[in-house]
Amino acid sequence: MSKGANLEVLLDGLKFPEGPRWRDGKLWFSDFYAHRVATVDLEGSDATVVEVPQRPSGLGWTLNGELLVVSMLDRRVLRFDGRALHPYADLSALATGLCNDMVVDAAGRAYVGNFGYDRHNDAPPRDTRIIRVDPDGRAASVGDELVFPNGMVITPDGRTLVVAETFAHRLTAFDVGADGALGNRRLFAALDSIFPDGICLDAEGAVWVTDARGNRVVRVLQGGRIAQAIDTGARRSFACMLGGPDRRTLFVITNTGSGPKMAEKSDGRIEIVRVDVPGAGLP
Repeated sequence: MSKGANLEVLLDGLKFPEGPRWRDGKLWFSDFYAHRVATVDLEGSDATVVEVPQRPSGLGWTLNGELLVVSMLDRRVLRFDGRALHPYADLSALATGLCNDMVVDAAGRAYVGNFGYDRHNDAPPRDTRIIRVDPDGRAASVGDELVFPNGMVITPDGRTLVVAETFAHRLTAFDVGADGALGNRRLFAALDSIFPDGICLDAEGAVWVTDARGNRVVRVLQGGRIAQAIDTGARRSFACMLGGPDRRTLFVITNTGSGPKMAEKSDGRIEIVRVDVPGAGLP
């Protein structure tokens, strides 16, 4: 296992950034407790795109380029047309906890995770599911018995979805059917002592994984071997994305902690480092 180069701060003073996505020459991200979706360019200039009162999380786009935003507290997906937010899908009947990350496939189908239980009010943990939202807004459960499904990626051929199960310490893979169904569940990588949060995929099929309770981001090969680790110092890592013009800039979201107490702080950062293998697949 080799260590990577040092991270450089691109943007700081955020509440709790999450859901980074590279698009149109900028990194798009949600800032949970600031209730906004924003962008930042490679010079560190940020701008608010839209305010989301019920706390934004996962991001994606419809086939015609409109922004999709997971609204955590009311368990919905919203659509932003450039002027206003509109209801897109109500997930409250299927999501048993706050909704979190999302990936949108090439057919416009959104896959959304959720906590599964009221984690911040000491409810007992329980398994939950991935929810697929079709382009017409209909929602269906497509992956059950998952332990806190979090970050997700889809391979370049569109045939495999990999999800981080944070409290099961693993990455799990599914085949994606022509109709968007998930099947042939299997272990992609066991990650003992790592709490995988946000993830992104590179062109060699490796997955960059942030560690929500560790001070590192790791590059994991299928089967579980850690090929590279980047130290985040005294800070935890919560999400990552490969972007930039050549997709060789690794954006890493770091913070000093997590949970509602972070709303009282402005410790969130977006940090960057150059890597050898470019990003691939979705998001």
